[in-house]
Amino acid sequence: MSSINPHFQFQKAIDPSVEALMDGILHQNLSALSKAITLVESGLPNHRGMANELIDRLLPFTGKSQRIGITGVPGVGKSTFIETFGLKLIEKGHRVAVLAIDPTSSISHGSILGDKTRMNSLATHPNAFIRPTPSGGNLGGVHRKTRESILLCEAFGFDRILVETVGVGQSETAVHHMTDVFLLLLLSGAGDELQGIKRGIMEMADLLVIHKADGENQSKAERAMAEVKSAIRLFPTPPSGWSPQVQTLSSIEQLGFDSLFQQLESYFNHSITQGFFDFNRKEQSISWMKDALGDALFFWLENQPQFHERWKTQEEKVLLQQKSPFSAVSEILQSYLPQ
Repeated sequence: MSSINPHFQFQKAIDPSVEALMDGILHQNLSALSKAITLVESGLPNHRGMANELIDRLLPFTGKSQRIGITGVPGVGKSTFIETFGLKLIEKGHRVAVLAIDPTSSISHGSILGDKTRMNSLATHPNAFIRPTPSGGNLGGVHRKTRESILLCEAFGFDRILVETVGVGQSETAVHHMTDVFLLLLLSGAGDELQGIKRGIMEMADLLVIHKADGENQSKAERAMAEVKSAIRLFPTPPSGWSPQVQTLSSIEQLGFDSLFQQLESYFNHSITQGFFDFNRKEQSISWMKDALGDALFFWLENQPQFHERWKTQEEKVLLQQKSPFSAVSEILQSYLPQ
């Protein structure tokens, strides 16, 4: 079939240089920021080196934000909360970046990526940036490159980075290792919400918010707050020495945000004066380094001669229960290690 326009020719997209991306980010060009995040998320071999170089060169311009992790079960109203919260942060003179992670289907590997439509007012604000990213099936509830995206947003000049995670259960705790404060949204239900939240997440939460505390839910929210306060008293004191705070909040009626901002300010004051803020950031950097080593090793293995054939051979042995997955991996590694 002939082309509708015979004079039209497809042109191969040209990757922007590291220099151009860096210059664009430092001059607050949103297009450059989006392209840079796409670059760090890419799995192409030539992009990996470019991404690492870009992050290294931008590193002196990072670290000057508050990184806020926000999680909660699906249906708790994370998007509604983040939009209202983000707009109020902007009213206070901040610049807000939202890294919103959408679940990825394990079957089709697709994701909804609908956060921009759910946060229309925030998405169109000149002092906000929303980047919906598929989780890629990552059990931590965050994309494996979310950390690099945080650094890029900081270099751009965003001083409040909100990381909205999938909200799928205990595996959600990965966000705790890349943010400064961890905010958990709960639904009111006179204690019933405790049945749907794993203890591991609650133990890591610095601030717990009973959301949708409006209308007929107001009294339920108050009872739920009392239940949660009783529950967290049984938890050990977190490494920060901070006592987790619980409050009710309504994004629809915009109630409770003044209290939330006061609690956030108290938390950061406590974290900084106790030396935990700097300690936590350093610990996170080492944790990022360990995870990056795992990624790099697998990437290296995938590009070694005969790797896929060896993997297939070991995979068949595992499926036939002739070998455990652990000894299969060990044999693959041994084939590439010096004797």
